[in-house]
Amino acid sequence: MRFYHLTPFLLLAACSSNKPLATVEEVDIDKYAGAWYEIERLPNSFEEGLQCVQAVYSIREDGDIQVENFGYGKDGWEKVTGKAVRRDTSKPGEIKVSFFWPFYGDYFILALDPDYQYVLVGSPSRDYLWILSRDKTLEECIISELKAKARSKGFDTSKMIRIDHDCPQELE
Repeated sequence: MRFYHLTPFLLLAACSSNKPLATVEEVDIDKYAGAWYEIERLPNSFEEGLQCVQAVYSIREDGDIQVENFGYGKDGWEKVTGKAVRRDTSKPGEIKVSFFWPFYGDYFILALDPDYQYVLVGSPSRDYLWILSRDKTLEECIISELKAKARSKGFDTSKMIRIDHDCPQELE
């Protein structure tokens, strides 16, 4: 499964020495929980060739966050499950995600709709960037705004790819 090729991302993120990346100042994890559709992303090896990408976040009994990523590739649906934690409560937009304990990668919430309908997520290395939405589509003006915000933070949005959500079979 390609989702399991996250190790390079996690190691690179852990070694990132780029300038600081400002995140949102408030995140209500209960509101953030649930299903998100990937609208656009910077290309990465662990999602290469995947369409219909979704992430589902839920609160675990220990207070951490369960992360389930799904994507449709040439062999059908692929899934990987991980864990996210907020290590510094004074920085609620800075989350660490692990799919391979003990390695954690940065998941920084850069912009978040007040109604929790769309979000911009990236990494301090500026190599990883996602636009996520509660729906399979998002208005072009919102996508443009989020990309402009990402560019202002040092991301190269010219390489972003649009994710197709018209897959031959539904997620089971």
